[in-house]
Amino acid sequence: MLENGTFLANRYEITANIGTGGMSDVYRAKDHLLGRDVGVKVLKEDFSHDMTFVTKFRQEAQSAAGLEHPNIVNIYDVGSENGLYYIVMEVVEGVTLKTYIEKKGRLNYKEVISIAIQVARGIEAAHKKGIIHRDIKPQNIMISKDGKVKVTDFGIAKAVSSNTVHADMMGSVHYTSPEQARNGYVTYRSDIYSLGIVMYEMATGQVPFDGDSTVAVALQHLQSEMPKASAIAEDLPISVEHIIEKATMKSPDRRYQNMEELLLDLRKALVTPNEDFINIVPLVDDDKTKVITEDELNEIKKEAGAYEEEDEDKEAGLNEQKAGALPVAAETGALTASGDKKKGRNIEKIITIGGVIAAIIIMIIMIYVFGSLFGWFKGFGTNTEQTSQIRLPDVTGKSEEEAKSTLTNMGLKVVTVSATSDDYDQGMVAEQDPTAGKKVDKDSTVTLTISTGSDKIKVPDVTGQTEDAATKTLKGAGLTVNVQYQYSSSAAKGVVISTDPTAGSKLAKNSQVTLLVSQGTKAVQVPSLTGMTKDEASSALSAAKLTLGNVTSSYSDSVESGKVISQSPSTGQYIDPGTAVNIVISKGKEMATYRFSQSVTNSTTSDVTYVLKDTAGKTLRTWKVGAGKTETLSVENIQTSSGTLSWSGGASGSTAVSFAKQ
Repeated sequence: MLENGTFLANRYEITANIGTGGMSDVYRAKDHLLGRDVGVKVLKEDFSHDMTFVTKFRQEAQSAAGLEHPNIVNIYDVGSENGLYYIVMEVVEGVTLKTYIEKKGRLNYKEVISIAIQVARGIEAAHKKGIIHRDIKPQNIMISKDGKVKVTDFGIAKAVSSNTVHADMMGSVHYTSPEQARNGYVTYRSDIYSLGIVMYEMATGQVPFDGDSTVAVALQHLQSEMPKASAIAEDLPISVEHIIEKATMKSPDRRYQNMEELLLDLRKALVTPNEDFINIVPLVDDDKTKVITEDELNEIKKEAGAYEEEDEDKEAGLNEQKAGALPVAAETGALTASGDKKKGRNIEKIITIGGVIAAIIIMIIMIYVFGSLFGWFKGFGTNTEQTSQIRLPDVTGKSEEEAKSTLTNMGLKVVTVSATSDDYDQGMVAEQDPTAGKKVDKDSTVTLTISTGSDKIKVPDVTGQTEDAATKTLKGAGLTVNVQYQYSSSAAKGVVISTDPTAGSKLAKNSQVTLLVSQGTKAVQVPSLTGMTKDEASSALSAAKLTLGNVTSSYSDSVESGKVISQSPSTGQYIDPGTAVNIVISKGKEMATYRFSQSVTNSTTSDVTYVLKDTAGKTLRTWKVGAGKTETLSVENIQTSSGTLSWSGGASGSTAVSFAKQ
């Protein structure tokens, strides 16, 4: 288990543990490069040394990384570090469908259809890439806070190839298809079966098959009739019940053959829910049901007894630990095989050769009878079909009114559904079903998907704006802002250089846009100017790509006159090139004006000369005092930098005297 604060690839900082599964732990993390929250799925240490598990884990990422669809959780990055293997993915703020069902009990039919359509769209995109999900269940379906549905956890997805036959049965037992339960051939129709079970649970609030063990549940998928959803949900429209019924047929050949077929019926059910338009292929096998013998049952138990079902409720709780912040659900509830006795093998009902022949004959008869009744063979071998069919025009991109007018004038019926579209404006036709160019009979129904506009926000162009103005613009558009700074020789300081994503990009509401704001040209360091002359200081500033600012002067007892005493900005600071630096030049020591007054008595018999000097020895004034006389010696306007003078004369000799500042 990783601790909060752990970094992966010097980029992803683990912030919380939000789920755990059989093979991996799921964390919330901060992507410091792009400034966004992500989910990180880390392979458990117990498996990181097992290359079989490591390979399976990498395949999960490789399968899902190529998928990009609004109804699929995005994979951002894959990596390994210090023996840890991890996948970085989108964080979906919301709850699992399992939790949603548990809270509501039963969903109304409109919710059932709406969620099923979004799930089917995501799985359809995967199928077109040759990927079978193989583990469709409510725990792997996320519902975001804005109602968007996303399929997650392609942990057991496998690219369709010739090697698909007899792949390991890994789907969760309550939602697994019969062919998965008997370890048979897995196809796209296996996902359709699982989605049908999910629809049943949404409509009724419970799974159709349950038991005390995985074996018991798996046997029900193989043998038991699918219970009627309407027996529990009495108000369930007939179209929805029949869609569930067709999707969950035991035989893959009787199910919907692809997601496109299922989506068509789901959309029709949204418009005419009480119309019984579902075409279910009739069962032609008239053989009596063969009861599984005790030996066969024991064989199934022997082969399926190894399947281990993880605690799905535990998983659902873990997925909600962080205030509804749920990235990809950890892989749980998987039906796995382990141990010597845990090898799955297909146990099929035995069909006799006579039964097979009878079934073929009955099928041929039924085709002929139904074909005759419904005119399937009408005009066969002639060109009469051409006269009753219409080649559909392309009405995508047209307004709803224009498209309806075009199609109805051709003798076609039109039904409409609404959906968001990033490619078409509100009120325009985003999709048509059947698609343009296909031939249809007159009076056929064409389903038009009308755009409600994009649910994404176009990033405004804020390049050249100030940081404050750009931030205000982006927040006003419903986006969040992250600011980064960079020196620039072309953009003024404080101006937006660029955005990530760029202007015009379409983002979901509250997505983050990073502003790159100019710091101006790269800062330079202020040199020391103390002790320099004015000219020397000017030259030093010029060399540092700075300019000389204001020059003032001041007295200084320590710096000789004409030299720099101080500067602003101070030495060592980093400032923008071209910035002015102010200096103070010394005027030397301050000179003050003083006055001197001193009373002296000449007690000698001869004249005495008195001399007043400053501390530097400069004679400032002399007086001659006659013998025996007393005089007051005074002087005004003495200029000196000292407050002490020396004077000498008479018997007193030389002495220091103080005088007052004038």
